[in-house]
This record gives sequence, structure tokens and C-alpha cells, in this order.
Amino acid sequence: MRRILFLAGAVVLLLMLPSTVQRALTVSHSHSELLAKRIYAYRDWQSTGVRINQGDLVAIEAHGEWLYTPGEYHGPKGHPVFPAPSFYPISDGSGGALIGRIGEKGPRFVVGAGLNTQAREHGILYLRINDDILSDNDGWVAVHIDVTETEDSLP
Repeated sequence: MRRILFLAGAVVLLLMLPSTVQRALTVSHSHSELLAKRIYAYRDWQSTGVRINQGDLVAIEAHGEWLYTPGEYHGPKGHPVFPAPSFYPISDGSGGALIGRIGEKGPRFVVGAGLNTQAREHGILYLRINDDILSDNDGWVAVHIDVTETEDSLP
């Protein structure tokens, strides 16, 4: 009888093992994979839903193409020749580049195809295309965001 109970217990453990392993694998996805997001060229500031604390290390990678100049698709670096005019959200970057800000009123910065920085502000990360008229744009870029807390991070 003991032998049967032991064998039954072993069978139950073996049956539970695949779901336990699968659950462990699901939890082990990297932070950046879980935070992949599309940023559309025809929308204004878009919340990534990622909260950043002052002092966090923030890494952003962007891939894809969007229509910024009529008839020309460009990547997240923006137009390779024309700089952004003074009336764009950021005038010291390329027109059509991926730009960001942390918080509703945070300073704007160029992301382009990628950025590694330590946050000086706290809040939600917002991204958009560096353009003044969004209604004639098309397409999107995919962004992967990785946030790492440091000893300097403040809540």
C-alpha cells in the first residue's frame, strides 16, 4: 500500500513538473521583450506605459520605417539630409527622428535608432516622431525599452 501511495505521489509530481518548468520559463523573459511597443508616425506623444525613476538607466532601441517626407520612408534616425526646422518639437535633431520625454512636461530628447542614458527626471516615458504635421505621416517603429534601477534611482 505504501508503495502504491509513493508511486502515485511520484506520478503527480512528474505531471506537475512540465507546468512548473513552463511557468519558470515564462517568468524569465527579459525586461526589454516585455516592453516592446509600436510608436506610430501619425500620432502625437504616445505613452509607452513605462515608468522611469530619476537615476534609472534607460536603454531604447528602435527599428522600422515611417513615412515622414511625402513619398519617402525613413527609419527612426529621421531624414538623412534635412535637419528639423525651428518649429518642430526638437529643432536640433533630424526631421522625422524618434524623440522622447519623461513625464508630461519633461525636456525633450532625441532617441533616433537607440539611446542609452541615465534619467534625470521621473515619470512615464513618451515617444513620437519629430514632425509638426502628423496627419500626412504613415507607418511605425518598434521600440524595445529596458530600464535598470541603480543605486542612484529615486522613486
